[in-house]
Amino acid sequence: MLDLQLQALMEQAAEDGVPDVADLSPEEARAFYREFAGATDAPVADVEIEDRRIPGPEGEIPVRVYRPREAGLRPLLLFYHGGGWVIGGLDEYHGVVSNLAAQSGCVTVSVDYRLAPEHRFPAAVEDSYAALEWAAAHAGELGADPARIALAGDSAGGNLTAVMALLARDRNGPTLSFQAMIYPATAAGSSQYDSYRKYGEGYILTARGMDYFWKHYMGEGAEITDYRAAPLLAEDLGGLPAALVMVAGFDPLHDEGLEYAQRLTEAGTHVMVTDYPTLSHGFITMSGVLDAGKLAVEQVAAAIRRAVQ
Repeated sequence: MLDLQLQALMEQAAEDGVPDVADLSPEEARAFYREFAGATDAPVADVEIEDRRIPGPEGEIPVRVYRPREAGLRPLLLFYHGGGWVIGGLDEYHGVVSNLAAQSGCVTVSVDYRLAPEHRFPAAVEDSYAALEWAAAHAGELGADPARIALAGDSAGGNLTAVMALLARDRNGPTLSFQAMIYPATAAGSSQYDSYRKYGEGYILTARGMDYFWKHYMGEGAEITDYRAAPLLAEDLGGLPAALVMVAGFDPLHDEGLEYAQRLTEAGTHVMVTDYPTLSHGFITMSGVLDAGKLAVEQVAAAIRRAVQ
């Protein structure tokens, strides 16, 4: 059964006539998500916060830096937000990322990569990797240790987290200690997964919604063959940092998240899997109103802290 707090939230959304993102333009979807996040995000934690703009492949990339108030050189965490590569940004994740920084003890850089459809694949990938390289190179300036770097993200950000770990390996980039992928999008299609058939309608993220996001990210009718878009397409998942994979029971992406965890394990990576069977997609971003979402933030932060301290 659904988490009772989540069920009440979904019933209220249905009563209010909340639309499926698939029925909105990108601009309408972004406005809706800003409003939704404002009502469900966690309270901002007591950390130092600084907005910056860093060099990117096609202009500056906005980032938000969160510094815990603990003394000493801190580990470094890169966070990539969700939203199907189309919606979301620094403000929509302000509460949850500040809490991850405070609880993990990491100097945390939240990355505002370019969004589709204005900037299609691989713009988000290249911005995300540029931010990783910049943060590693400027770790000392940020008060962080470049020898202790972790990545985290949810949904599309979980996808980017997985891709960054692969690119860092393949491009001889920064050495990573850990990757946390929260209900990540890892596959190029949905037809092979039972979770799409069971939970593709009526549970926050719909199958239509994922089709909408993929269409805007990759282009109408694009054939997805690049692991930078769908990391399950990577032939080799060896040589990657230890991982946490979190999935939700009532989520179309449930099965592909577990498949990615299994592939990582088979390739020799140490993987922790947490399955929240009563939750839907998006629970991290609802940690201000869901007790289970708050617990999930705490668990992600604890896993990162153990890996990099």
